[in-house]
Amino acid sequence: MAPDLNAKILLVEDDEAIATMVEYNLQKEGFTVLKTIDGEEALVMMEEHRPDLVLLDWMLPSVSGIEVCRRIRANQETANTPVIMVSAKGEEADKVQGLDYGADDYITKPFSPKELIARIKAVLRRIRPAFAEQELEVGDLKMDLSCHKVSRGGTPLKLGPTEFKMLRTFMENPKRVFSREQLLDIVWGNDIYVEIRTVDVHIRRLRKAISLNDTLPDVIRTVRSAGYSLDISE
Repeated sequence: MAPDLNAKILLVEDDEAIATMVEYNLQKEGFTVLKTIDGEEALVMMEEHRPDLVLLDWMLPSVSGIEVCRRIRANQETANTPVIMVSAKGEEADKVQGLDYGADDYITKPFSPKELIARIKAVLRRIRPAFAEQELEVGDLKMDLSCHKVSRGGTPLKLGPTEFKMLRTFMENPKRVFSREQLLDIVWGNDIYVEIRTVDVHIRRLRKAISLNDTLPDVIRTVRSAGYSLDISE
């Protein structure tokens, strides 16, 4: 199995057999998978879950995949999310149309799981180099993903698994503000009920750990009515 990429994929596919096969292979590679068969629901899920990549079928029962892609690109909040179009249409003109509407890549059915995974990883590496790295570095914070070790200014930090995953999310997206709901979804997953104030508890623990008991500046910024972000000089 490949290393856990900690990437969230939104799969928009109305063919149940294909969706099941794709979901299985993505999960086997360490991806988190969100699924829907509906284009309108996909756009709502984009807002709620902020996936790292969208795997989007061309032919959908209500809103077409092309239209979904167009709306993703038109929305400032989702415009930079990579999109891979999936279609039985193999003609060059169709591929060009998909790319013209903002798709980052295009894969034609039938495809092998191996080819699909390779395409996804290539797009993620191009869009967000952090997915290709085994070490993250933001300012004086360093995270070794393979050994699950974190240090600040060369001093090792002691983090629990929840704080580690939370910090990883921040370090992969420095200065981005995450709402409490988004952090709940990313860190705990949407299948587990966790009270919203639990996020604040773990933020306090993370702050204490990475500030080395208040001996270093606090780099977790609270954004009133919005959430939290990592604000550190790089």
